[in-house]
Amino acid sequence: MLKRRSIRAKMAALVIIPLVALLGLWLLATALTVGPARNLADAGLFARHVGGPAAQVVAELQTERRLTVVWLAQPGTSTEITAQRDATDTAVREFRQQSASEDVSDRADDLIKRRLTEFTGELDQLQSARSAADAGGAGRSADLRAAAMTAYTKIIDAAYRLFVPLAEVQDPQLSQLSRTLIGLSRARELVAQEDALVSAVFAVGKPAMNDVTQIAGAIGAQRQLFADAVGELPDADRARYQEMVRGDAFVQLAVMEEAFLSRGQPNNPLPINAANWRTATNAVLKALRSFEEQAAAAPAERSEAAVSTAYTRIVATGLAGLISVALALWVGLRVSRSVAGRLLRLRDTATDLAEVELPAVVARLRRGERVEVAEAELSFGHDEIGEVGRAFAEVRRTAVRSAVDEAVLRHGLNEVFLNVARRSQTLLHRQLSLLDRMERRARDPQELEDLFRLDHLSTRMRRHAEDLVILAGGAPGRGWRHPVAAVDVIRGSVSEIEEYVRVVVEKIPDVAIAGRAVGDIIHLLAELVENGTSFSPPQTRVHVSAEKGPDGLLIRVADRGLGMTEEALAEANARLAVPPDFDPANSARLGLMVVARLAARHGITVALTRSSHGGVCAEALIPNTLIATVPKPAAKPTPVTDLPKRPSGAKIPVQAEVSARPEPVAQTAGSVDVGGLPRRSRQAPAEPPASPAPEAASPVSERTPQRVRANLAAFQRGTASGRASLDAPADQATQPESLSDGGETDSSGSVPAGDNGPSSPAATPPETDSVEGDQPVRDEGKAQP
Repeated sequence: MLKRRSIRAKMAALVIIPLVALLGLWLLATALTVGPARNLADAGLFARHVGGPAAQVVAELQTERRLTVVWLAQPGTSTEITAQRDATDTAVREFRQQSASEDVSDRADDLIKRRLTEFTGELDQLQSARSAADAGGAGRSADLRAAAMTAYTKIIDAAYRLFVPLAEVQDPQLSQLSRTLIGLSRARELVAQEDALVSAVFAVGKPAMNDVTQIAGAIGAQRQLFADAVGELPDADRARYQEMVRGDAFVQLAVMEEAFLSRGQPNNPLPINAANWRTATNAVLKALRSFEEQAAAAPAERSEAAVSTAYTRIVATGLAGLISVALALWVGLRVSRSVAGRLLRLRDTATDLAEVELPAVVARLRRGERVEVAEAELSFGHDEIGEVGRAFAEVRRTAVRSAVDEAVLRHGLNEVFLNVARRSQTLLHRQLSLLDRMERRARDPQELEDLFRLDHLSTRMRRHAEDLVILAGGAPGRGWRHPVAAVDVIRGSVSEIEEYVRVVVEKIPDVAIAGRAVGDIIHLLAELVENGTSFSPPQTRVHVSAEKGPDGLLIRVADRGLGMTEEALAEANARLAVPPDFDPANSARLGLMVVARLAARHGITVALTRSSHGGVCAEALIPNTLIATVPKPAAKPTPVTDLPKRPSGAKIPVQAEVSARPEPVAQTAGSVDVGGLPRRSRQAPAEPPASPAPEAASPVSERTPQRVRANLAAFQRGTASGRASLDAPADQATQPESLSDGGETDSSGSVPAGDNGPSSPAATPPETDSVEGDQPVRDEGKAQP
C-alpha cells in the first residue's frame, strides 16, 4: 500500500510559511521606513519649491505695500514703487514656475493643492490692487490707503495659510519647530503692517483716529506673537533670539512704539522721528527674516538626515526580503515540482473535454453519426490529485453518455412530430379537397358561408400542422412549380389567419416569388400577420406593404398595438437572426422559432422594429434569388390546365385566371361594393345574371352583413362557374388549387383584406379561447387585446 500524502499539506508547506515570513517582514519595513521617509522627503521638496519662493513673494509684497500707501498719502514720483513692482513680479514668476513642477503636483496632498490654488488666485488679484491705487492717485483720501492696505494684506494672509500644511511632517520635533517659525514670520508681518501704517501717517502729517487704532493693534498683536513663538524655540535658537532683540535697532523700535502708545493722539503729529523710524524698522525686519532663515536651516538638515536614514533602512529590509523570497522560491520549486506536472495534465484534459471533445461529440450527433462512449482511464497518481483525475474520467464518460442519450431522445421526438404532422397533413389535404368540391356545388348563401368558415379553419389547422414538421427539421408538403405573383403570396398568407378582415394590403410591386419558396413564405408571413392581429386592439388594422429594393423585396407588417420594449425587441431579433435549437421545455415561442427556421432555409432576413403608429413593424427581406418577373397575361382567355396549388384554402382565382374572368369594379379602402359581380359559364350562364353594380360604391357605414354575405355569395358563384368552364377542356382533370386572391387594388394600391381580401365571408370569433394552438412571435409578456 503506497503512502499517500495530502495535497493540502504540500500546498501549506509551499505557500503559508514563506508568505507569512515575507508579508510580516515587508509590512514592518513599510510601516517603519517607507512612510516617514516619504513624508520627510516631500517636506523637503515642498520647502524648496513652494515654501521658499512663497516667503520671497511675501517679503516683496510687504515692501510694495508700504511704498504704495506712502505714495497714496503724499504726492511724489513713482520711480521707487515702479522698481519695487518689478521685483515683486519677478518673485511671483519664480514662485509660479517652482510650484507648478510635476514633482509638486504628484506628491502634494489635497490640502496643499487647495491652499496653493487659493494663494495663486490671490496673486492674480495683485494687478487689480495696483490698478485701483493708480486710479486713485496720490493724496486723495484715507479710504484709498485703507483699501490698498487691505488688498495687499489679503494676499499675504493667503501665503501664510499655505505655510501651515507645508509644516506638517511625521517627525514631532520638526513639526513643532516649523510651526514656531511660522509664528515668528506672522509676528514679522505685523511689524511690516505697523511700518506701512506709520510711514503713511508720516507722509500725511497727522494720523486719523483709524490710523491710531490700527497702529496700536498691530503693536499689541506682534508683541504677543513674538512672546508665544519665542517660548517654543529650541534653547539654542531662543538664546540667539534674545541676543538679537537686545540690539540697538530693536531697542530703538521698542522705545518709539512706547512713545506712540503713550503720547500718540489723532490729528496730532506723531511723537517719533521719521528718519529714526525708517532706520530702525528696516534693520528689525531684515534681522527677523535672517533669524527665520537660520532657524529653518536646522530642520532642513535634520530632515535630509532622516530621509537618508530611512532609505538606508529600506535598502536593508529590501535585501532581507529578497533573501526570504529566494528561500521561498527554492522551497516552493522543490515541493511543487511533483505536483505541477500532474495538475497541468489534469488541466489540459479538462480543457480538451470542454473545448474539443464534447463539442465534437455534439456536432457528430447532430449530423446523425453514431458515437461510442469510450472507457479511457486517466492516471494522475495515488493522492488527492489522482482521485480527482479518476472522478473527472467518470464525469467525462457520463457527459458523453448523456449527450448521446439526449441526441437519441431528440431524434425520436422529432420522428414522433413528423409522423403525427404528416398524418394530420394528409387528412387536412383530403378535407380541403372535399370542401373545395362542396363549395363549387353550393348555391345557398348561408351554406356557402359555413363552408367558407370550415375551409378557413381547416387551412389554419394545416398551417399549425406544418409547424410541427418545421420544428422537427422537415419540410412542408406544399410546393409550386412556377413563380407566383407576390400580391397573391401576401394575400394567401393573410387568408390563413383568423382576423383577416382587419388586414389592409397596400400596393404590392409587380414581381413574383420562386415556386420553391412560395409555401414557406406564405407560412412565414402568416405567422407575422397573425402576430399583428393578436397583439393589437380589435378595432385597429394591420397594414401589409411591400417595396422592391436593390437587395430584394421588402415586406412590412405593421400593427398599432402596445409595442415591445427595447430589450424584448433585441431578444426577438437575436432569435430571428440565429434560429435556436428546438427545446420542448421552452414551448412559449414556437411561432418565433418557426419564422426563424423558415427564414434561414431561404436566406430571408426578418427583423422587428417599432412602427410609426406605436406598435411593432415586422420586416421580411426576400432576396433577389427568390424574385422573378410576373408573366404578362395572354391577350385572349385560354384554358388554364396547370395552375399553382392554393396555399391558403381560399377560393379566389390567381392572376393566371384574370384574363378568363370579367374586369373587376375599382374599389378604395374606404368604400367597397362587391355586389352585382357578373357570372360566367362554359357556353351559357348557369344562373341568371346578378343585378348590375351601382354607379358608385356605397360608404362603409351603409353596408350590412346581409348585403356583404349576398355579394360574396354572388362572387363565389361567378368564380365557380369560371372554374367549371376551365375544367371541361382539360378532360375533367382535377383542378389544381390556386393561391387566394383578395381582390383588386384601387389606384392607391391599398386593399383592406377584411373588405375584399381573402375569400371568406367575414371574420368570425374563435371557437376556443386559444389562438388555434399557435404561439405568436411577439413577447408573450404582453396581454392580448
